[in-house]
Amino acid sequence: MDQQRILEELLDLAEQVGFVVRREFLGGEGGGLCRLRGKWVLFIDSEATVADQTAQTAEALAGREEIEQKYLLPQVREILDQYR
Repeated sequence: MDQQRILEELLDLAEQVGFVVRREFLGGEGGGLCRLRGKWVLFIDSEATVADQTAQTAEALAGREEIEQKYLLPQVREILDQYR
């Protein structure tokens, strides 16, 4: 599975668990999870590499109880386990 597909799977998962996903221009070095007005918002830096975007998303999702009972593709679960 290619890196872009894994990123899309992770972003779909983020939305499933209630994150608001926002793709923003942050200069290639920003992004991450924060709480705004009571909602979890995951900022994805549109200038960052796909690998960096994947890492930011996986870091935000790793260890969240909401994903433990969801079916995940093995490659996606493997990446999440790396950030746990």
